[in-house]
Amino acid sequence: MNDLFPKFVITSAMLSLVAAICERLGRLHGTFRRDLRLRRINRIRTIQASLQIEGNVLTVEQVTAVLDGKKVLAPARDVQEIRNALAAYDKLDTWNAASIADLLDAHKTLMAGLIDHPGEFRSGSVGIQGGQEILHIAPPAHLVPGLVTALFDYLHSEEMHPLLKSSIFHYEFEFIHPFVDGNGRLGRLWQTLMLQNFNPIFAYIPIENMIRNRQQEYYQALNQANASANSACFVEFILQTISDSLNEAEIHQDTHQVTHQDKSQLKYQRNGAELSSS
Repeated sequence: MNDLFPKFVITSAMLSLVAAICERLGRLHGTFRRDLRLRRINRIRTIQASLQIEGNVLTVEQVTAVLDGKKVLAPARDVQEIRNALAAYDKLDTWNAASIADLLDAHKTLMAGLIDHPGEFRSGSVGIQGGQEILHIAPPAHLVPGLVTALFDYLHSEEMHPLLKSSIFHYEFEFIHPFVDGNGRLGRLWQTLMLQNFNPIFAYIPIENMIRNRQQEYYQALNQANASANSACFVEFILQTISDSLNEAEIHQDTHQVTHQDKSQLKYQRNGAELSSS
């Protein structure tokens, strides 16, 4: 990797989290409901959560209304962000996670009508700001194309578990901050793409929703990784978030199955009572 990238060391905590995630995926395999309605609901939650992290004010109900082509009373920019994100997630399955050209197309889709020259690397300096504090100054603009190429080459050549690889990508992408705006939402979207490629169940898991609920921790992990020049703390945070998201999905799945069984049993009992009385 380029020397500008913070160092990365695989920790025992990461390996434990990867094992726990794979175990949960194994339990969910074959029982998880993969219906279009559930995917639609979780995609809405994903988009609303990811953009709320960036300051978007639309609610889940308003995002649903935008998806259905209805007008909503909200700032025009916020509505445009939602429309763009809906279009991007619709195209998600068509993009190759290893393609820089597709990454640029994704940025163009996400940021159309919001910035000048969407889909192009930045030409000036940018940073990550938390309140009044500057958390991170990104590498100079002239280094961005080379850094992005090095990152994609590294991910393509490195033999590493996809859970680790996608989390490393998420951090390194935010470290480079290759665009003038939209880096946060694109980094999260691209990790989602990488996770879906690893296991289709991730298409139904709104991990961004969990990140939104831990937004302060998310930025703290980024800041700590930048300060220590070691991305391990951020990778552990993301893996824990993925694990907790799957755990929540597993609980909901079990609850749905119990409810369905209860309804079936109640229907059976009612039918039996009717037969007894007839």
